[in-house]
Amino acid sequence: MNKFLLYFAVGVLFIYPAAAKGELITAVAAIVNDDIITTLEVQKETGQIIKEMEKKETAETPDKAALGKIALDRLIDKKLVEQKIKELDIKVPEEELRQSIEDVKKQNNLTQEALVAALAGQGLSFEQYKTQLREQLERLRLMSQEVRSKIQVGEREIREYYEANHNRYGEEEFFRARHIFFKVDKNAPESEAAKVMTTATQVLQEARSGKDFAELARQFSDDPAAKKDGGDLGTFKKGDMIGEIEAAVSGMKPGEVSDPVKTAAGFHIIKLEERSKGKPRPFEEVKAEIEDLLYKKKSEERFNQWVNDLRKEAAIEIKQ
Repeated sequence: MNKFLLYFAVGVLFIYPAAAKGELITAVAAIVNDDIITTLEVQKETGQIIKEMEKKETAETPDKAALGKIALDRLIDKKLVEQKIKELDIKVPEEELRQSIEDVKKQNNLTQEALVAALAGQGLSFEQYKTQLREQLERLRLMSQEVRSKIQVGEREIREYYEANHNRYGEEEFFRARHIFFKVDKNAPESEAAKVMTTATQVLQEARSGKDFAELARQFSDDPAAKKDGGDLGTFKKGDMIGEIEAAVSGMKPGEVSDPVKTAAGFHIIKLEERSKGKPRPFEEVKAEIEDLLYKKKSEERFNQWVNDLRKEAAIEIKQ
């Protein structure tokens, strides 16, 4: 067998270069204009769809045949988009790609080494990630060129969305809480952290048994201010507190005491004293946010319709 890809018009089989042992053989699943989608690509895309469903904890998973059809449809759309990008000669400069990667690192507070490690944890090499990112940027350019320039979002639409979504934009929620803080040095050995956690668990049991939370904070908290204010965190809204504490109180009812919450500084036991609605957020404050949301929604819908139109014009042959 020679080392080059062989194509058989009859039977439609591809034989790729031999690996260390054996050879990889895959059939053609579809022909899109002049490009081919293989059954191996469909299998990989099906696996990706299954992973996405697992993350979303979808209740029902379609059967194998349905999953295969979904995967093939996605690959056909992707191939049509790739062909259009090539036809329109859309290219992303290396400097733009580099800057996009730097933005990702900055937004996630990652070094280059940490980004590479995070990608490896997802089964991606850095070069594979760059390829995927380039494809995303090319798709965005195509959307901007073919779709977004034709979309408008009026003020009436924005205001109607605002009025219909008061739960999301209408009112800010405020929390009043106390905490008992158990400090753990960032360089402390695991044994010391475990010891602090044991103490925190014991104090938690006392707090949930009905003992005065403020008094427990004065007695056990490593926050110096707790001796005077009983661990009072005051009143705050989302965005004011560190993420871990915010996430904890968001799921609590007034009077509830949280499990120990781990932060970079140590452990916190939190008691939610009160949660209340504040004044509605002014329309002008959220106008730009809503406009961006509606613009993206319309863009995606219009882009999907545009891809459907490409399908109607394309020569697509599905192989059995």
